[in-house]
Amino acid sequence: MNKLVINSYEEFAAHLGEELGVSDWLLIDQERINLFADATLDHQWIHIDVARAQQESQFHSTIAHGYLTLSLLPHLWEQIIEVHNIKMLVNYGMDKMRFGQPVVTGSRVRLATKLHAISNLRGICKTEIEFKIEIEGQRKPALEGIATFLYYFE
Repeated sequence: MNKLVINSYEEFAAHLGEELGVSDWLLIDQERINLFADATLDHQWIHIDVARAQQESQFHSTIAHGYLTLSLLPHLWEQIIEVHNIKMLVNYGMDKMRFGQPVVTGSRVRLATKLHAISNLRGICKTEIEFKIEIEGQRKPALEGIATFLYYFE
């Protein structure tokens, strides 16, 4: 898929209510989960103990941390959109965020987005992006919500 290229607030605003794009699929393997566990110090067995998860988990597998799924948002977002003429981008907040179902190890996820709202705050472009992190082959998303970003156009 081609990235959406944005050069100004006006170009961004022209996409209000539209789907902005969908990222590529990304594999969530055990190595990624283990590295996230080490980085966050969250070593709960449902994430890192493969043998125990196969025996005791209802999923018969380890699962990704919910916050690992959330942390993929910037990487997947960069596959969808390229915004030029900005000094910086700031993550401003999350609203209505819900974890719909766990990501079982070995699954692939992708990001689907829509421009929910946009406003000009004294020269700062505030965007509210509806997002869903989808799991390949599943009806319910792993995560959905509204991410708010501030774009500082030059």
